[in-house]
Amino acid sequence: QVQLVESGGRSSQAGGSLRLSCAASGDLRSTYYMGWTRQPPGQVRVGLAGIYLPSGSPYYADSVKGRFTISQDNAGSTLYLQMNSLKPEDTGMYYCAADRDRYGVGLRQITYMDYWGQGTQVTVSS
Repeated sequence: QVQLVESGGRSSQAGGSLRLSCAASGDLRSTYYMGWTRQPPGQVRVGLAGIYLPSGSPYYADSVKGRFTISQDNAGSTLYLQMNSLKPEDTGMYYCAADRDRYGVGLRQITYMDYWGQGTQVTVSS
């Protein structure tokens, strides 16, 4: 089992920056991919960024490419999402997720994720 706890969500003005953190614990050796997803109010959850843990290769959705950066600490126990040039459409609940599948290409679909955090709210005002 893997436990994920997000933090760092808050309100921001458009154009601002935020950094989200996801503290991971448990059997981290069983995870090969971690990512960030977003669920805007009244909408479906979508994947934003992911990282293949063995290589550190990052993947991004077009909507955040160039503005968001996913990274992990050296211990591999904390996942980050640096969000710059925030827009009102970035508003939503942000969830951290992890996948046990060793094989996969690119930004993985959220339906493949095995573990989820409880989410952290980001609100961007214009």
